[in-house]
Amino acid sequence: MDEQKYWVAFHQVSGIGPVSFSKLESHFGEMSKAWDASTTEIGAAGLSAKMVKKIDQFRNDHEPDEIAGKLSELGISAVHLRHSDYPQQLLETAAAPSVIYTKGDVSLNSEPMVAVVGSRDATPYGLEMTRRLSYDLASAGVTVVSGLARGIDAAAHKAALEAGGRTVAILGSGLDKVYPQRNIGIAQQIAERGALLTEYPPGVSALPQHFPRRNRVISGICKGVLVVEAAFNSRAMLTVSWALEQNREVFAVPGSALSEKSKGTDRLIRQGAKLTTTVEDILEELNIEAKTISVEPQKNAHGGEIAIDNLARKNNVLNIERRIIELLGNSAEPVHVDDITRELGESAAEISSVLVMLDLRGTARQVAPMQFIIDSERPVVT
Repeated sequence: MDEQKYWVAFHQVSGIGPVSFSKLESHFGEMSKAWDASTTEIGAAGLSAKMVKKIDQFRNDHEPDEIAGKLSELGISAVHLRHSDYPQQLLETAAAPSVIYTKGDVSLNSEPMVAVVGSRDATPYGLEMTRRLSYDLASAGVTVVSGLARGIDAAAHKAALEAGGRTVAILGSGLDKVYPQRNIGIAQQIAERGALLTEYPPGVSALPQHFPRRNRVISGICKGVLVVEAAFNSRAMLTVSWALEQNREVFAVPGSALSEKSKGTDRLIRQGAKLTTTVEDILEELNIEAKTISVEPQKNAHGGEIAIDNLARKNNVLNIERRIIELLGNSAEPVHVDDITRELGESAAEISSVLVMLDLRGTARQVAPMQFIIDSERPVVT
């Protein structure tokens, strides 16, 4: 008998959760038997009278085959936690969702996964570092996981898609109620090149209380969590709390000491998170062997191919570093970031990210808000 449809049917009863599922499974062995049981028998499994009543009312109005048919019409797959396709990493966590719903590639055990999270109101530096690290993770064969929110989340998904890799978006709503609506287009691309995943059935809208639960899935499905940019009270820090409880590795990107958006990540580093500036920092810590993936040429608005060349991009960064060092070295006074950007003709995001790296390596030093000098007290590293 197809147990899957009975798990899904029970899961759509309002208020039922992992504890109730555990009681039903322990008592009946199979969900199909529980579905056909009398209310007295269900009560004997240890469920409350209120829950028994909800189940009985739901059974009177719905059939498992009908529910399965509606999921199929929406292009949604469902997997229960005893199914071989259920994500193994998530299965090992406490309070794993009894059923998850996916749209796209459901092979969630084929590649290592790393979550990339951070501020919704990201700085240009945060977005640039997200783009680089997510692109390189995807290029190495790692599935990039995030929450589809604006800011860092969206940038991580986009970079993974740009690299031709896989990305998974964890939603705090049903898959037919994508939130935020501004990211519906990204969600469609993710479903084509990765997967959308949620523990909420179709028809369930995004509610504030759903997102802390969503965050436990983001960290639970992954081997590690990378926080790119986050203030002290950022939602990304909730994901870190889940990650620590689930014994996941935590990585953090250092930022400017003057940026509120980096205070959370800098505190994580002081507390033992792995300082991360390159993809190698993550791969080595998680013992992941990078593999080369085949990248489909991206198309621009006119249908032409966009060349995606990691080596060329890295060479361009080195070129910008040399030009910044030369510019700072030729100035007797601190130079403002805006002046560097104007002089070099590069984007503010690119300049900001390179300056932070130079500061970390001991080449440049920030002496005032947005103003840098060559650090004469430390050796210049090029």
